Amino acid sequence: MDHTAKHSHNRIPISVSLDETMSQNDMNQVQAGNKKRLAIMSGFAVAVAICISFIAKGLVYLINLFTNLAFNHTWSLAPGNPGGHHYGAFVIIIPAIGGLIVGLMALYGSKAIRGHGIPEAMEQILTNDSKIRPSITYLKPLSSAISIGTGGPFGAEGPIIATGGALGSTIGQLFRISAYERKILLTAGATAGMSAIFGSPVAAIFLAIELLLFEFSPRSIIPVALACITGAAGHHLLFEAGPVFPSPVLQAPGNMALITYSIIGIVIGLLAAGVTKIVYLIEDAFEKLPIHWAWWPAIGGLAVGIVGYFAPYTLGVGYENITHVLSGQMTLQLIVSLAVMKFISWAIALGSGTSGGTLAPLLTIGGATGAALGIAAMAIFPQAGVNVSMAALIGMSAMFAGASRALLTSIIFAIETTGQENALLPLLASCIAAYIVSYFLMEHTIMTEKIARRGVKTPDIYQPDVLDKITVEQVLSDATVINGDTSIKEVRSWLEEQKDQQRNYYIVVNNEGIFKGLVSASNLFSMHHEITEPIETLIKRKATVISPRNTLKTAVQLMASENVDVLPVVDRTNNSVLGVLSYKDILSGYRQMAEEGQGTITISLKRRTLKMLVHGKKGMAVLKPTPKKEADV
Repeated sequence: MDHTAKHSHNRIPISVSLDETMSQNDMNQVQAGNKKRLAIMSGFAVAVAICISFIAKGLVYLINLFTNLAFNHTWSLAPGNPGGHHYGAFVIIIPAIGGLIVGLMALYGSKAIRGHGIPEAMEQILTNDSKIRPSITYLKPLSSAISIGTGGPFGAEGPIIATGGALGSTIGQLFRISAYERKILLTAGATAGMSAIFGSPVAAIFLAIELLLFEFSPRSIIPVALACITGAAGHHLLFEAGPVFPSPVLQAPGNMALITYSIIGIVIGLLAAGVTKIVYLIEDAFEKLPIHWAWWPAIGGLAVGIVGYFAPYTLGVGYENITHVLSGQMTLQLIVSLAVMKFISWAIALGSGTSGGTLAPLLTIGGATGAALGIAAMAIFPQAGVNVSMAALIGMSAMFAGASRALLTSIIFAIETTGQENALLPLLASCIAAYIVSYFLMEHTIMTEKIARRGVKTPDIYQPDVLDKITVEQVLSDATVINGDTSIKEVRSWLEEQKDQQRNYYIVVNNEGIFKGLVSASNLFSMHHEITEPIETLIKRKATVISPRNTLKTAVQLMASENVDVLPVVDRTNNSVLGVLSYKDILSGYRQMAEEGQGTITISLKRRTLKMLVHGKKGMAVLKPTPKKEADV
């Protein structure tokens, strides 16, 4: 028997006809399909954003209506002021009535209306394929409007984020889309709602990345960005123009002022950690009450009413409080009172599980604390150049950064909602300071603590897929190539002679070197075959191949779609077979990358093959059938 072996430097030519079986065309079709899906999803996202913009306006109208009904006895959609009531001590029962209604709505409608919106949206994304009950689309804004309209110390942003997420999820459930695409629509609706309320599209995009998407890719960011832009357009169309929180024009600070603002950021970071812990301690206390949870919002409402009796400015949304603090004209006594009383009212109400938001209260508490610290800094260091308005601005932003750890969102949000471009550097310094303090003091944030207690892990590291950074050729093993006309008996004998029975698969080619398919070792050495038959009869189907320049992520996707655990590797530049990629090779590459951290795999295919050749080991071998003698004919 004549056995001829050729090593891997003599690669087997593959004819051009193989192009039809190669994965590149399939990949191009997939990419074209992905772009088509991206266009469709972008259209859906814009449609959701248009709807949520009008819903946001409707929510504000509902809040105004319930506020006027509860405190002014008028049927009006104009902005109402709950602090201007004439109830006296009887004001205590108004928020309690609102809490009772919310509790009943949660009991008989949906328990999902409880809470402040963002954690609930995060949980659905992480655990439920982004599926939210459609009823939340109307129950959440209605319950929040009742809660806030009867004096609840919340903002409209949390409810509209939850409502937008529910609307996007509902649209995603009505159409045949994947869970990933449904996540995009949920996020698009949620962030479009935030953009519609505050006119802050850039901050809304960063919110999506930091708290909802947990990734950054064109497939997700394009629809979300378009939704946020649409929401901002809705804000300018349906709400007033200009910054939501107007304040005096601020000048760029000097070095001493910048250091002072950084120190304020550290203090706010400590306060943010304390605020988060206290909120959940109060929630734990409510959990221990020997009464049904539907009564908790009413009890929280009583606390809101008591605080509101002594400090009427803590009732309701309180966006005007933020504007007053940013003006720098409030007295120190009033600023401290606002920070303390607003926190007490909000923490108890939120801990009771009523329907509301966290952003506006955090901004109010942080802004007031920052202003108070700014006044103190001016008294201690009069030459530092500290500005009370700037201190209030960095205070409210640092509070949000520390409590939520949405660092970039906090910085950009402050600039977009106030128009203070000169505040960028102090905002960056203070927010980073608060973020660092929060990171070291808190395992979870105010957004993630609740779902973490339910066993839901929230991603906190955003990095490229490891498999997307490794190419096939970096982990590829050598292979054995066999002529398809060779008999099964000859192949078995030759492999025993070469001591090459350890491979799981063998590449089969024809006389011209054209790729025919793969034969598994288990099939080859099965005792059920006629050993005189050529080995090509064992080929079950033509294998999908992959290019050495493709990534391991692409390889995994092909393996999953084709339901195979190996892929022949073909170099398209000269149409030559390079080897076989197995799932073990992929795991090996993943393990090596994990061990090296962010390093690069340094062992290439060429170096590995040359090393094997140097030591006389087998590389890529070709077994040809034994020529028949004339006597045998």
